[in-house]
Amino acid sequence: MSKLDDARIIINDIDKKMIELFKERMKAVEMVASYKIENNLPVLDSKREELIIEKNIKLLNDNNLEKYYLTFFNAVLASSRCYQEDIIKGDIK
Repeated sequence: MSKLDDARIIINDIDKKMIELFKERMKAVEMVASYKIENNLPVLDSKREELIIEKNIKLLNDNNLEKYYLTFFNAVLASSRCYQEDIIKGDIK
């Protein structure tokens, strides 16, 4: 097997794990949406998002990866907001 094949096996394994973590995260997002519905709160909490990003960048602790992580994590946050909006609109039960 080549180094490329080895790398792809590792990536495929990580992708499977990320799918499970994504599903777990979205279950928590459902809980957040429910709370926001009950308390008439907006979906976007920019202060909270800024704190999460700041905390996670510190955990990342790799300047070379920081801009790529920000791209990745901002997409995660955008997906979470869209999911909350769909739940709140009643598009998702």
